[in-house]
Amino acid sequence: MKIVLLDPALQEFSDAVDFYNNESPGLGFEFADEIFHTIDRIKSMPDAWQKLSMRTRRCITRRFPYGIVYEQRKDELIIVSIMHLRRNPEIWKSLLK
Repeated sequence: MKIVLLDPALQEFSDAVDFYNNESPGLGFEFADEIFHTIDRIKSMPDAWQKLSMRTRRCITRRFPYGIVYEQRKDELIIVSIMHLRRNPEIWKSLLK
């Protein structure tokens, strides 16, 4: 399955890695590893996670307070947002416009 990160999701990911590395050296790389593991979980069971809309779902990371908002298409997994769970939960919708 091909993984596609939308530009806003890539920016959120990069900002979070930088933030955590500034908090504690190496923590950002642990965050990145957790995101990759979460994407692997999504790939293995794309229909298992919470529905946010007709086509989107969210899978929450295990260690960090983040959720990955995604859409599954035929042979693609589109990552819409890698969002902190304290953000407005509806903000991801604006990323699709």
